[in-house]
Amino acid sequence: MKIFSKLTRFSDWGLLAIRLGVGIVFIAHGMLKWSTWGMQPSEELPASMLMTLKFLSIAEPLGGIAMIVGFWTPLAAIGMGLLMLIVINMKINIMHLGFIAQQSTGWELDFILLCALVCILLVGSGKFSLEKFFSKG
Repeated sequence: MKIFSKLTRFSDWGLLAIRLGVGIVFIAHGMLKWSTWGMQPSEELPASMLMTLKFLSIAEPLGGIAMIVGFWTPLAAIGMGLLMLIVINMKINIMHLGFIAQQSTGWELDFILLCALVCILLVGSGKFSLEKFFSKG
């Protein structure tokens, strides 16, 4: 249909929407982990897991900010994409969750985030990004 072919001129707005959505999700999930900085290792939360959560409490918001402003976007997409692959693997093989779990969250959100990150990696950050702004110079 001809009307839909004209929408491609708004593709940079679409990339911005994807970057904003992914960035906000990663910032929110990283901020949830900030409480781990006041915790001590325990039987339920071993030191290695606690250290991983503390690392993610910094890395996820930084990656989210990079996505939102469109700076170092490929690096952020690769890092967060690898994280999503690890999370999906853990949910499938360790937690034995389905794509859509009955009693908890499955790995459907992780999968769509991974797909969005692959899109951003392959297509770029778009016109509305700091990368584009600085590359004009």
